[in-house]
Amino acid sequence: MMRILLADDDAALRRVLEFKLKKNGFEVTTVADGEEALSQVKAHSYDLLLADIRMPRLTGIELLEKVRNFEPTLKVVLMTAYATVPQAVEAVKLGAFDYLTKPFDDEQLLLTIGKALKFKKLEDENSRLKAELNFRSGLNEIIGDSEPVHELKEIITQVAPTDATVLITGESGSGKELVARAIHALSPRASSQMVAVNCAALPRDLLESELFGHVKGAFTGAAKDKRGKFEIAGGGTLMLDEISELAIDLQAKLLRAIQERVISPVGSETSREIDVRILAATNLNLKKRVSDGKFREDLFYRLNVIPIHVPSLRKRSSDIPLLASHFLNRHAPRSDVRIDPELMTILTRHHWPGNVRELENLIERMVVLRHGDMLTKSDLPKDFSVEPEKTETPQTVTFHEAEKSLILSALEKSNGNRTKAAELLAIPRHVLLYRLKKYGIAPE
Repeated sequence: MMRILLADDDAALRRVLEFKLKKNGFEVTTVADGEEALSQVKAHSYDLLLADIRMPRLTGIELLEKVRNFEPTLKVVLMTAYATVPQAVEAVKLGAFDYLTKPFDDEQLLLTIGKALKFKKLEDENSRLKAELNFRSGLNEIIGDSEPVHELKEIITQVAPTDATVLITGESGSGKELVARAIHALSPRASSQMVAVNCAALPRDLLESELFGHVKGAFTGAAKDKRGKFEIAGGGTLMLDEISELAIDLQAKLLRAIQERVISPVGSETSREIDVRILAATNLNLKKRVSDGKFREDLFYRLNVIPIHVPSLRKRSSDIPLLASHFLNRHAPRSDVRIDPELMTILTRHHWPGNVRELENLIERMVVLRHGDMLTKSDLPKDFSVEPEKTETPQTVTFHEAEKSLILSALEKSNGNRTKAAELLAIPRHVLLYRLKKYGIAPE
């Protein structure tokens, strides 16, 4: 049964509308002013808010603005007298679904509400389909077939369905945010958004407002209320990147948010409940930060419920051919650009201090500045360090050998199914067929 919140200071009209709506199968809650309506929306879930524009304590326009801040999917229909029609039109621009001009008959009322609820159903279905798509593709962006990547994907799959706090560690550029997005995409919260905040990117005061929000007048320049990322990510996931850089006093506020599931915006003495999953990431050793007195020990243990370490690229160098091909397809999707085997060997031997991010940046740079359709050693930037070949490691394989091995492995895992093997390798099916023919591999 669809739930409607009706807000109007006219008691007689409230009773009439409540009767009509209930008669047509809706569950109805009525309130007499905007403040009551706001409290109801914060405390309960509704499909539609039907509110008068002129109400005491909080007008319909003010109510709309506040509701849009923390319940953006709620459909709002405003009721207005003829004299306030321009305000209603402005309200639609601010996010109201529609407005009704008093007096209105039953047909107008039910038609407008029906349209709003039908639109909400479509949005909900769209969110559901997106969530399903996210679930299917959540791990696809984590490219690789090495043992470290298989272990990483396994723990992501185990952790994602829970609401546990996760601490993701790894070197800069290794893919920590990618792991966070995979966890979110595979979680029950996937239909809501994931919001990422870099704790090192803002000064302390701005970061506090960014995370927890502020109320009007909280500080110079705070001209109106602002929601923080904790509220914006409501129902979804909040990723706190570079958590090691969070100021000590803000660490205390974060600890309270995790423990009590409440926050207090800057300048406010009241608490607001939050519903958000927290993922944190760092490229530093948080235990050492605790020992050095730069990070709260109690917060560390609250964040480190599930630790996930993202391996550096040099720890999974066998994935470099797959990653290079993936980035080549991303940055040159409509061309026949290929990577020369000698260049691929150089890339595989490189140390990659900047990890996957460095590899992608290099591929993109070479694609843009290339001299032909074959990327070769000459396309490398002058400042690129070419590692000398290590003759003492006979296990080093050529690009073609590595590629053939990966293809055979994918075919084995997919029981010879070429479509599934192509999905595992993150390449189009026709490219796989070409590779099978090239290497003389007879698919089953």
